[in-house]
Amino acid sequence: MASATTKTAKKPKPAKATFHDETVEQPSGGETHQKASDDTIMTTQQGVPVSDDQNSLKAGSRGPTLMEDIVMREKIFHFDHERIPERVVHARGYGAHGYFETYENLSDITSADIFQRAGEKTPAFVRFSTVAGSKGSVDLARDVRGFAVKLYTKEGNWDIVGNNIPVFFIQDAMKFPDLIHSVKPEPDRGFPQAQSAHDNFWDFISLMPEAMHMLMWVMSDRAIPRSFRFMEGFGVHTFRLVNAKGKSTFVKFHWKPKLGMQSVVWNEAVKINGADPDFHRKDLWNAIEAGEYPEWELGLQLFDEDFAEKFDFDVLDATKLVPEELVPVRPVGRLVLDRVVDNFFAETEQVAFCTQNIVPGVDFTDDPLLQGRNFSYLDTQIKRLGGPNFTHIPINAPKCPFAHFQQDGHMAMHNPKGRVNYEPNSWGEDGGPRESDKGFKSYPEELDAPKQRVRSETFADHYSQARQFYISQTETEQGHIADAITFELSMLEREEIRVRIVSHLLNIDEGLAETVADGLGVRKMPKPADAARPTRQDLKPSPALSILKNSPETFEGRKLGVLIAEDSPSILLNTLKSEIEAAGAEIILVSKRVGEIELDNGTTVTADFKVDGGPSVLFDAVAILLSEAGGKAMAQIPAARDFAGDAFAHSKFIAYTEGSTVLLRKIGLSEELDEGCVKLGDASNAKDFVRICARLRHWAREKKLP
Repeated sequence: MASATTKTAKKPKPAKATFHDETVEQPSGGETHQKASDDTIMTTQQGVPVSDDQNSLKAGSRGPTLMEDIVMREKIFHFDHERIPERVVHARGYGAHGYFETYENLSDITSADIFQRAGEKTPAFVRFSTVAGSKGSVDLARDVRGFAVKLYTKEGNWDIVGNNIPVFFIQDAMKFPDLIHSVKPEPDRGFPQAQSAHDNFWDFISLMPEAMHMLMWVMSDRAIPRSFRFMEGFGVHTFRLVNAKGKSTFVKFHWKPKLGMQSVVWNEAVKINGADPDFHRKDLWNAIEAGEYPEWELGLQLFDEDFAEKFDFDVLDATKLVPEELVPVRPVGRLVLDRVVDNFFAETEQVAFCTQNIVPGVDFTDDPLLQGRNFSYLDTQIKRLGGPNFTHIPINAPKCPFAHFQQDGHMAMHNPKGRVNYEPNSWGEDGGPRESDKGFKSYPEELDAPKQRVRSETFADHYSQARQFYISQTETEQGHIADAITFELSMLEREEIRVRIVSHLLNIDEGLAETVADGLGVRKMPKPADAARPTRQDLKPSPALSILKNSPETFEGRKLGVLIAEDSPSILLNTLKSEIEAAGAEIILVSKRVGEIELDNGTTVTADFKVDGGPSVLFDAVAILLSEAGGKAMAQIPAARDFAGDAFAHSKFIAYTEGSTVLLRKIGLSEELDEGCVKLGDASNAKDFVRICARLRHWAREKKLP
């Protein structure tokens, strides 16, 4: 019998979407690296053949090393400079190539070339990331996730540099350094890494009421996504789309995952980080390599000046969103990731996103956070990548024709050719590129205001949308928010910071504040924090803000972990495998050892994980397929007991056989099993189990857990 984990054959890799030959011009006379083979001669970077890569040049066999050893000097020199400065934020990222396919002509609202032809595919590169942690931190930290998309359009590169949360902590870029300083490891002790659960962060947040809306999101399940493939992306800010006639329409960008949204619970995230700190990276890589290409729809929220004037909040305030119930999201295209990188450093690490990278037909608004980002991102890339020529790096180079008179500088790979390097000039056809009426034009917004350092009064309501987000969640999700805030605040040394946060929560939801206060042992409730504007009670819940209210009702793209042992039932295993694969999911076998396991009919399957290396936290649902003897054996293995116990504690659907009850009794579950646990007596039960797995979790169990 073939292994139950044998994957279907990979889909053929698609041709790269491109407008012309993607080979980037090399320095004069240069060639791309040849594919290495056994007879390829090693050379220096200058192309000089190397005769000995094992020994440095010495004066005698035991003498000092000579300075003239050009081979060693170059090798060590390059090694010493292999690392570029990591990003201050979003340091831990992972990227992939793909394409964006336009659904329809949008010339009525924008002249952007990418939206002029239905069905056209535009090359894209996407980088997902955490914000606070270093490059070496874990994937499942509680954090915002960066969702940055580079679209290589025919009119230049367009970067939509967003997050998986539609709002942000602050309203003005002036406060960004303070925000990041507060959430990074505390400077005297150098910890905690990739965590917001410390005094500095909560002290800062407690003194910034504008952050309360974002705080609700970051303490929700949105901050611990199950996979990059199962999270939304947002452009965060309000932008403009401008058509050929100069008419402007406000827009907010949304990326909606094809497979729906899904997160993990906190206890699960902690254990995943221990079992596999690269969990998100592997998930994206493996999905693409298996031909299960992740996909998102780009949706636009479009509204005009009249709506903006009448809307309850300021559309230039990055701590606010426009509810989808008020302005529906219009799908206009799809983003597909179908190719992993060839080299992580050259592409994922060196890719440079800049919010200022827009194309004709797209323009900025006066959002003060966006305006500051436009300055900061370019400045950051120059520092990280060594100078102004980072667009010469292939991953950052446009795929459309480009021409300018910019020259020289650090790491210049190509310069203008010929005599002329200035404009205007009178050299006619030999005079190089000229400006054009077809070029980028800024929207002619009328401005008449004094220079001043102020915050608009229209930005003053800090609690109403925070409350709207909270009341839009299910009871389960609200419980997770309360638990997250309580846990993080419990890590603080200073009680007054905890009490200050509770005072803010009283302006959001009294029940939430009381739950957190009780969990922290706050004996005397504080007064509600002073509010510049009273919290509005008339805002209706927005179901679009909840993950669980938008359950995908599919198990596609997910994983079923199956615990087996010698003599496990082959019929049930084969039926589960067939049903799971038909649902578009994957089955993973876990046992007391990796390698071949003999089933009850004498056939063998190959276990993918040893049970202590394949805990149930790595899977979306589990099946425990054991004979009575197998159940007794597994009951003696602590990791097997954890496998079953964690799956139950994390509200996962569990299938089990009669023989597995020995293991379940060992961990005290024999009397606690609920409708989320399906006993497998025959093949029909297996089919029923796979059907209910589409609900992803049995959340009713949480209420009964101690």
